[in-house]
Amino acid sequence: MSREYTIDDVVTQFLLNTCRMCPHTTQPAVQAALGCCQIVAAVESYEKIDQVLIPLITGSAAEFYIEPMLPLVGDIDVMHHYNTELAIPRGHPPPTQLPAEFQNYVKAFEIIDSHLPGYVYLELRYLLTECSDDDKYNAVEYDRGQHLANPSNVPTHLIHGPAILAQAQDESGLSIDVVHCVRCLSWPPQAADWPTRHRNYSWPDSVTLDRVVSNGCDVVRGSCGTSSV
Repeated sequence: MSREYTIDDVVTQFLLNTCRMCPHTTQPAVQAALGCCQIVAAVESYEKIDQVLIPLITGSAAEFYIEPMLPLVGDIDVMHHYNTELAIPRGHPPPTQLPAEFQNYVKAFEIIDSHLPGYVYLELRYLLTECSDDDKYNAVEYDRGQHLANPSNVPTHLIHGPAILAQAQDESGLSIDVVHCVRCLSWPPQAADWPTRHRNYSWPDSVTLDRVVSNGCDVVRGSCGTSSV
């Protein structure tokens, strides 16, 4: 009896037959790594404050690791968050423990619905301070009304939606878009329908969905003081 192939079987077989894992370090990968280093160095040099910027390579430069799809990389996308900022769903108690990457003082912003579907406000709600005795964080409440604002010192021609152009494209490489985000360690209610929405061809599978949800999300800065989950 012949095996009945599904669409995902056909696509998988096509990729296995026509593509191969990249056997060497690619130019986009090298430039992405250098771009992360340059962004961290630049931020630390002019901010001169006790916080660390944590970059993450995303987009095509991170996802295309087979040939011949590598030539489709058009730019490099780098997301980054600070280890002194954290987003929490509204109404959730402030966390008492945080991963080691976070600083000993952290500003916790509540995720609040906005008037735009898919966008939220980040309202400064707590200052978390790590106790040296038990490594737990104590929380002090802020007065309501303070929101995370978009940077005002960035020239408008460098702003591409939520991204800022950090390096223009030249003959030696690709352009680099930088997106600032705030780490959220839990899955917020604003994205509650994402794991259960209808998906064609059962992709991503349930194991991938569970892993994504368990790792939380990043809240990306948008326009007009809003952010998107």
